[in-house]
Amino acid sequence: MSLLEAPGFVPLIAPPEAHEGDALWFVFRGNLMLVHRNDERVELPVVSRPQALGVEPMRTQYLGMLEGRHCFSAECDERTEPHDHLRWAGLRSLFGIIDDATFLLAGRAVQIMDWDRSHQFCGRCGTPTERKAGERSRVCPACGQTHYPRLAPVAMALVRRGSELLLARSPHFPPGMFSALAGFVEPGESIEECLVREVKEEVGVDVTNLRYFASQPWPFPHSLMVAFHCDYVSGEIVPQEGEIEAADWFSRNRLPVLPHRLSIARRLIEDALAALP
Repeated sequence: MSLLEAPGFVPLIAPPEAHEGDALWFVFRGNLMLVHRNDERVELPVVSRPQALGVEPMRTQYLGMLEGRHCFSAECDERTEPHDHLRWAGLRSLFGIIDDATFLLAGRAVQIMDWDRSHQFCGRCGTPTERKAGERSRVCPACGQTHYPRLAPVAMALVRRGSELLLARSPHFPPGMFSALAGFVEPGESIEECLVREVKEEVGVDVTNLRYFASQPWPFPHSLMVAFHCDYVSGEIVPQEGEIEAADWFSRNRLPVLPHRLSIARRLIEDALAALP
């Protein structure tokens, strides 16, 4: 599921001159987000202005509309403490707890907030930047450099060998969870070249017959996951030290813990499982 597939979301750049009623606010202190939490129920603040939450944002960004409601992100000072019924939470901790559309929009919000925070000054000449009307960018009035929100493309590979799939686990995964292989694209490298290189580096296996599956934005920290099926050619599994904790071939009847259903890795694995003999 992508954010644009979320029902009722309209991405917009220019904020309304004025808006009546409550808006959905994604308020951040660093990379922690402000939430209401009551037992196991977590909700995002819906208020007319963030000051009603006991916070004074340094900057705000307009995201668009979700089901007819304006949505904003906002950045607060690191020392900000909100009203007692609110708390700060890491976005990863909310994965699978808040609804899918809200989580995806929160991912968009934290990336836009972080981009705005990180480009207050030009990286080329140090001059304070200005927002550019009509597009999501900041422009340097001195040297003309334009600063867009950054994305880091990641090639994801699910390797198939007959009726088996190659899955691996990183040291930071939850206990028992395995997933498809993935790695960041390097400068001057195509996504396909990255995929072949990463599989070889991470598990020592050669692959062929790359087939595009789908892509998904992923806010940890600012990635675009581009997923492929591919076929095994040769090689024995040799996990890359420091990167891969374990890797193995798995069949339909012997599967480890899989990633969350919202992730493209889970969708990629389920698509492959459906095609296995």
